[in-house]
Formats: sequence, C-alpha cells, structure tokens
Amino acid sequence: MKLLDRSGYRRDDFSRDGATNATIAPLADLQPALDASGGHPVGVDVANNTDIDRLAPLFDRLALIAIAFPACSDGRGFSLAKRLRQAGFKGRLRAVGPLIPDQGPYAFACGFDEIELPEASAARQTEAQWKKALGTISFTYQPGYARAESILQRRLAARQGA
Repeated sequence: MKLLDRSGYRRDDFSRDGATNATIAPLADLQPALDASGGHPVGVDVANNTDIDRLAPLFDRLALIAIAFPACSDGRGFSLAKRLRQAGFKGRLRAVGPLIPDQGPYAFACGFDEIELPEASAARQTEAQWKKALGTISFTYQPGYARAESILQRRLAARQGA
C-alpha cells in the first residue's frame, strides 16, 4: 500500500502487523489494542457505514481512523469523514482503497488527511497525476476541513472591505 497526503507520497508511520509502535487495529479488536498500546498511538480500521456513536467515546484515545473505500464509486466514506470531523474527531483520518486522483481534492475537503492506495491503484496513477489533481481546485463553494474559507466567504469579506 502507498500512502499519499497533500504533498505526495510519504512513509507510513502506522502498521497493521505490529512492525511499528503505532498500530491500526480492526474495529472488532480495538479495545484490546487500546489496552495493550502502552501509550503508543492506536488507529482503527472501520467500514464506511460505521456508526459514529460507537467511535465518539474513544476519540481522545484514537490517533487515526482509517475508513474503507471498497470501490472508487462508493462515496459513503466521504460522508463518514465529514461526520467524524463535525462530531469533534481531531486525529488523522485516512481513506483506504482504490480512489482515483480526481477524488483527492474532495477527500481532503471532507476531512481526510491522507489516502492509502492499494499497490494496483498506485501503479496505474503516478504521484505526478495525484499532485496535479490535488492542485486543480484552489477554492470551493463549501467550507471544508482545514480550509480557511469558501469562495462565498471570500466574496463577502471583499464586499465588506470595499
């Protein structure tokens, strides 16, 4: 799997096999992973239809939530990311699955910090393609996570300043 953020590919500091101190556990094994973490960061793999109420009590203990995208045509993960941010999750959000570069800007606008691509997807879509796609949308109509303001807010501020 390749890990991509707004700057391009980067090294993954989490593992699912215990190779690093920061681990990602399946949702079914989350509590034992938290109990055994010894203070190290813990993340969780969730389906794109996971109930936020199940995760909310653990927000302070989770460093990362990895949301599965079973196919690039299944957009429920975008909605879940937005709801997690609105519910107050401050940790890292990771989209996991065969997303395409055109979906990158939307993923980051919904609250994702990174995208984990399967090797087959990464082989078809170069880092240059991802970077180009991530740079295509500079302003949006809707406010997004980690974005200062929308186009509408910029226009209002310009009118009030004139």
